[in-house]
Amino acid sequence: MKKILLIAVMLLSVVSFASAQNEAKIKFDKLTYNFGKFSVNNPVQEASFNFTNEGKSPLVINQVVTSCGCTVATYTKKPIAPGASGTIKVKYDGKGRFPSHIKKMITVRTNGVPEMVRLYVEGDMTVPQGK
Repeated sequence: MKKILLIAVMLLSVVSFASAQNEAKIKFDKLTYNFGKFSVNNPVQEASFNFTNEGKSPLVINQVVTSCGCTVATYTKKPIAPGASGTIKVKYDGKGRFPSHIKKMITVRTNGVPEMVRLYVEGDMTVPQGK
């Protein structure tokens, strides 16, 4: 009985290891995009986050969630083939907001490794001199 249980555990381990080798793997060029200083007169800023599927299976982005309604993310809904690249575009709209330092989080959930990645956009919205 112990031998059968041991063989079953070893077989399960080998199968789990083999399937892990065939997973999708997301790799971003950068995790933070800094808008720098921008004026309240030009409050809409855009950023792009490029990524590559470094895995051996198609990568699917299941969900992209922003931390605030002032930030919107768009992304491809189609699977990304192994070795192929994609982009997540983020738009920050500071209209009607007080000038200040901003830092917004974008959470990306995938079928790959890692399953969750956090991206950030940040910058300083300022009032032009003399106003």
